[in-house]
Amino acid sequence: MTRSILHMLSPLKHISPFDVNMASDAGFDVIVPYTGVDLGEVKSLVQDAMFSRAPQHGVRTAIFIAGKNAELALDMIEAAKTAFVQPFQVHVFADPAGSFTTGAALVAMVGKVLRDQTGQGISGRHVAIFGGTGVVAFCAAVLVAQEGGRPVLVGYDGPGRVSRIAASIKDRFGAHVAAVDGSTVEARRAAVREAEVVLSAAAAGIQVLSKADLAQAPKLLIASDVNAVPPAGLEGLSVQAAGETFGVGQVLGVGALTVGNVKYQTEVGLFRRMLEGDAPIVLGFRDAFELAVQIAG
Repeated sequence: MTRSILHMLSPLKHISPFDVNMASDAGFDVIVPYTGVDLGEVKSLVQDAMFSRAPQHGVRTAIFIAGKNAELALDMIEAAKTAFVQPFQVHVFADPAGSFTTGAALVAMVGKVLRDQTGQGISGRHVAIFGGTGVVAFCAAVLVAQEGGRPVLVGYDGPGRVSRIAASIKDRFGAHVAAVDGSTVEARRAAVREAEVVLSAAAAGIQVLSKADLAQAPKLLIASDVNAVPPAGLEGLSVQAAGETFGVGQVLGVGALTVGNVKYQTEVGLFRRMLEGDAPIVLGFRDAFELAVQIAG
């Protein structure tokens, strides 16, 4: 059988070892990194990978798009698709900084706990998302909006950057995302005052909200954090929490390892979908979310 080859493209200096491990464990025979890749170079790289094999072997050739910029990764997907010349096509999967699979797992797990505990998921919920300038927050905000929720990106350095990100989401997806300041304790408390859901996707090792901050959110039902490096992004929330209270009234918590378990299975599952597929496929964060929902149950 023709060997399975994964070409990993990143605009950054390095390919993430995390992604290399995931792809290897999923079963790819050959994994080749390409770093410092510009958007304009994607088409030619994809065609080099594509035209070097017979059309029927497109299912054994895959492109993985990495980096740390969600919008650039989405643009790279589109650039890769422009390289296809029927009957030549290959698999394409984007997951910059693991954000598409992490954001998908985060929203899927919170939705599951909400449904289990209240009978209603994300739809209609006011969702405050911290770490609002990051790639996980970008993905989570889009998914929350697409699921009928009311996402609000909270900016640690003021409302400027998150407002631009929210506007970009509106332009790209037609999804409404609000943006607010979170640069001070008072601003962060104001940001959670109406929240029913709090998602923390800030940098590892930074406490975003204390228990006292969360206590200022009388409508809060559930809070989740993707940070597994101490201290927790949300004070008192165990990395293994899976829908239990954690010392802030009756608020339920979903910890980083619980989200991470779904994220791991989702990323590996999408890699395996390419390996096992009968036809080339293009995978983005929506595909990640659909799989994460299945995994979360």
